[in-house]
Amino acid sequence: MTAAPSDPGTTRRSDLTDQTVVVLGASAGIGLETARQVRADGGRLVLVGRNPERLRQAAHELHPLSTAAFDATDTDRLRQFFQDLPGPVDHVMVTAGSPSYRPLSGMDFEAARREFGQRLALTLGVALCSRDKVRARGTLLFMSGTGGRRPGVGLTLVSALTAALPALTANLALELAPIRVNSIAAGFVDTPLSAALLGDQLDARREELRATLPIRRVVGPEDVAALAVHLMCNEALTGGTYDIDGGQQLLSH
Repeated sequence: MTAAPSDPGTTRRSDLTDQTVVVLGASAGIGLETARQVRADGGRLVLVGRNPERLRQAAHELHPLSTAAFDATDTDRLRQFFQDLPGPVDHVMVTAGSPSYRPLSGMDFEAARREFGQRLALTLGVALCSRDKVRARGTLLFMSGTGGRRPGVGLTLVSALTAALPALTANLALELAPIRVNSIAAGFVDTPLSAALLGDQLDARREELRATLPIRRVVGPEDVAALAVHLMCNEALTGGTYDIDGGQQLLSH
């Protein structure tokens, strides 16, 4: 039996040569490491970050086409940024934002509503503002997490967002086709954000994960970045949420 020939328009690219990747949240952590791997894979970069100094440092290292320093949750600024892009891009990755761990006993309703709304608004805002700039079969790629899949004190907002983003990703994949939309759900990743959240408990958490994770090491930003680059290259993938947590979900606690 002879296999049907593949559609040359839907084959997997082996690299990102001459493709343009916009990274929102590019000045540190997963975003910065993804930008490094995109550059190493032959891609061109547009870097966005909230901290101008860190963004300058990233630009000095990576030599992007351009940079923009602004808060991505500012919808008007986000819209203007995409309107001002000089040409089409191939991929947009969003790592901006941070999880909110706060029990109800210490929760301010207005602050919680703002945080929840901003995270969903950022995802929708990027989808709406970038849809006329991303090439067919290019990618919108969002970040989520696996830690909020189990209920716990302080996880109310995180759990709700964890449940919402895969559904949002799947629907956007249909609405924006042939642009592809995917999300990455990470567990603990050893980044500056994790260090800020855990403080002096960081080393203990690292040791715990090394001892208990099936992979026997801590997941780093380079692991997540490698998955991000694969999702950009593989044109058969859309509408999915891809877990990367070193097997953390398999543990009983």
